Amino acid sequence: MASAPVCVFFHRGEYDAVHQGLAIAAASVSMGRPVELYFFWWALERLVRGNLDEPDLARDDVSATMELRGVPTLRQLLDVVRDSGLATTFACTGSMAAIGLTPPEVEPKVDTLIGWTAILARTAGVVDRFQL
Repeated sequence: MASAPVCVFFHRGEYDAVHQGLAIAAASVSMGRPVELYFFWWALERLVRGNLDEPDLARDDVSATMELRGVPTLRQLLDVVRDSGLATTFACTGSMAAIGLTPPEVEPKVDTLIGWTAILARTAGVVDRFQL
């Protein structure tokens, strides 16, 4: 029997929030669990603009030493999750419109464009949901 997906809702675009969500997703796929990643607003903008390796942390001492400490970047985490074959990435069409992104800009970065009605239908009854 297939495991229920872990759903991660990315709203905030700050590096630490996106990192936390991708770390949850990476842990999930390492356990063989499927993940669904939903990108909204500023997290969607970060994904589409490609600034996945630019920490914008409040503490410069943390930003400067993350690589030395072996902390993976957003891009590295996202690659692990996608390469697992267990992940599906979604972009919210309402968020796209609100921040001025177009389908040609977004479609190469995600698996599916999706609206709230479909999101609610897909995630109905999912217990493991994380919002960041």
